Order: sequence, then C-alpha cells, then structure tokens
Amino acid sequence: MPIADWAMAGYSLAVSTVTEIIDAVKHLSDEEKDEFLEKLREIEFEDAWDRQMQADAKAGKLEFLVREADEAIEGGTLRDWPGRAQP
Repeated sequence: MPIADWAMAGYSLAVSTVTEIIDAVKHLSDEEKDEFLEKLREIEFEDAWDRQMQADAKAGKLEFLVREADEAIEGGTLRDWPGRAQP
C-alpha cells in the first residue's frame, strides 16, 4: 500500500519507537522498502557519534584517556599511533 493511502486505511504515519518503525517497514512494498533503505544509508550517523563523544567528554567520561596519556608521557612509555610517526 502506498504511504499516501496509509491515513485513509487508518494507519498512523507517526512512529516514535524502534518497534513501531520496524512494524511500519514490514508493511511497505518491496519498492518502498528499497527506497527506505536507500534513504537510511544517506543518514549521517557520524554526526550522532560526534555528538555522543562531545557529551561524554563534557560529562568527564573520557578523563581516563587524558590520565592514561599523562601517565605514559611521565613514564616515558608514550608510543606513536600505529602507522603514524611523529614529525
């Protein structure tokens, strides 16, 4: 059934949970599923990852990395990142 006909058939177009999204996708035609998957691939999920990293840093969840780096510098055990030599 085309999405435009969903409201007429009593379906709600508003989905807010993963379960609702999956259920809605199950009702799509093969062509609509292909279109959905193509649009899904276009989403910039890295943005969400970046936002999560920023939130974790602000919350202090990454402080252990700073401590480990400081300890490695002080102990003389700091190594180059694999594949990257220092200039």
